[in-house]
Amino acid sequence: MGEVQEKRSEYAMEIRDLAIRYVTDEATVYAVNHIDLKLRPQGTLGLVGETGAGKTTTVLSILNLIQTPPGVIDSGEIFVNGRNVREMTPAQLSEMRGKEVSMIFQDPMTSLNPVMTVGDQIAESILLHENVDKKTAYEMAKKTLETVGIPGERAGEYPHQFSGGMKQRVVIAIALACHPNVLIADEPTTALDVTIQAQVLDLMRKLKESYHTSTILITHDLGVVAEICDEVAVMYAGSIVEIGSLREVFKNTKHPYTEGLFNSLPDMSDRNSQLKPIKGLTPDPTKIYEGCTFAERCPYASEECTKRRPQLEAVGENHKVACLAYEREGFSIERSRKQ
Repeated sequence: MGEVQEKRSEYAMEIRDLAIRYVTDEATVYAVNHIDLKLRPQGTLGLVGETGAGKTTTVLSILNLIQTPPGVIDSGEIFVNGRNVREMTPAQLSEMRGKEVSMIFQDPMTSLNPVMTVGDQIAESILLHENVDKKTAYEMAKKTLETVGIPGERAGEYPHQFSGGMKQRVVIAIALACHPNVLIADEPTTALDVTIQAQVLDLMRKLKESYHTSTILITHDLGVVAEICDEVAVMYAGSIVEIGSLREVFKNTKHPYTEGLFNSLPDMSDRNSQLKPIKGLTPDPTKIYEGCTFAERCPYASEECTKRRPQLEAVGENHKVACLAYEREGFSIERSRKQ
């Protein structure tokens, strides 16, 4: 078995210059376009963006789960605890998945096996990664269920005997069974009602504190980000357009797309106020754009924006934005949303 080169890193997970495309007979989709991401130990990074922005593709690459074909990783390095995922053997990847990095998928209905008890499904992960027998693994599974608020005696029940919120708790229990260093949550509350959503978020927050886990939360819900994240990366058309601390991105918004996301939220203090959607449509992912992919929808775009692709530039101690408008002297986006 080959040894994976280990590099010292202050980050739990680090992505460098990642570019991914999907090639089919009909077209080539440029899903992720040379992005960098860093996840701090015990931190929670919110990855925000519209459907099709490239969020799920990005996190699947961390687990080396990009299906090939049609997926092609053109460039990039992905480090988990200092080890390069792209250099791992199949055996090393199998060991890493679930033990070092786990993923909570957005739909518990399709994540769980309907013909296996929930206890057996949790125990399956434990048996794969821990040196224990079946009986011990099952007892550990029952205790894991209890950590997510489900009585251990329900381990012998099947997924159809649980409500939607309980199923999501089971999925979280499976992900946390082997105490991973990095937890990826892909829209974990999308299929849940508001009350259950709040309970699941509260559970994730408590478990993060208990297990000291670093978390990547994929969502399009800015309210969820505000509730649980330390840092925010805003993704648009396969690129990171703004990244920074939660406070900087929310209170000192810099990118016009991020501003558009906030402005499109309903104003709960004024029932007569109208929504302000971002004009236009998301760009064609099969096209290579010379300039900024947001230029056609941006109220601040100049001719230069259609000719040159912006790069992430620092606008604060822990805040970066990819926008050519900041090259203009004295430029500042107009803040129309309430602070």
